[in-house]
Amino acid sequence: MSVTTIEGLVSNSENKMGLDDNVKSNEDDNNNINNTSRVEGSDNEEGGTLSRYMSESSVAATEEEEEDEDRKIELGPQCTLKEQLEKDKDDESLRRWKEQLLGGVDINAVGETLEPDVKIVSLAIKSAGRPDIVLPIPEDGNPKGLWFTLKEGSRYRLVFTFQVNHNIVSGLKYTNTVWKTGIKVDSSKEMIGTFSPQSETYTHEMPEETTPSGIFARGAYTARSKFVDDDNKSYLEINYTFDIRKDWQ
Repeated sequence: MSVTTIEGLVSNSENKMGLDDNVKSNEDDNNNINNTSRVEGSDNEEGGTLSRYMSESSVAATEEEEEDEDRKIELGPQCTLKEQLEKDKDDESLRRWKEQLLGGVDINAVGETLEPDVKIVSLAIKSAGRPDIVLPIPEDGNPKGLWFTLKEGSRYRLVFTFQVNHNIVSGLKYTNTVWKTGIKVDSSKEMIGTFSPQSETYTHEMPEETTPSGIFARGAYTARSKFVDDDNKSYLEINYTFDIRKDWQ
């Protein structure tokens, strides 16, 4: 993991994790298929609908998407946390700012490891008025069979906890791609942020979403979720299936 300076830390940005309730039809221009805008916290009272006609260009990622997948940000030489603190040590205000940013990190405990390590500890789906759906995380990242079921037109959030070890992780983000009958119906990305190592876990809650509804929305879906950083290093990839039904069960 490459980190130039601690000053480069970033905060969370807006995006969605799962099904987008506005799926493009083949009447859209191919160049705009993958540029659908989202607004954080927006609610659709009636639920979204899936178009019965899908463009052929939605079956596979566009060249622009493929380039984005492979693109890596050049962040410069790697530095350990000790080296980060040694930089500008004569600047008292900057030194205090760095110490405050790192909080209670034990520099001696993290050692001289360059690469950060991020472990996703738990995943859960929250929906008002019902128990949380706790999602087991298999070691190989491939849940067996149906992973979960969502009710059509329901509002929900994905919540996860994670732990950062060894070094600062820069630009941690969550990506999610969803297919139905082999056709890509949604692709989203959520910037989580940059985090220093600590013994306590971090908790992140995604923006609320509404599942689509209607006869064309119900059925089985396949999806792939990934947690990656600015170097495109993957900390967890999950390939799974889920259903949208008239009810939760």
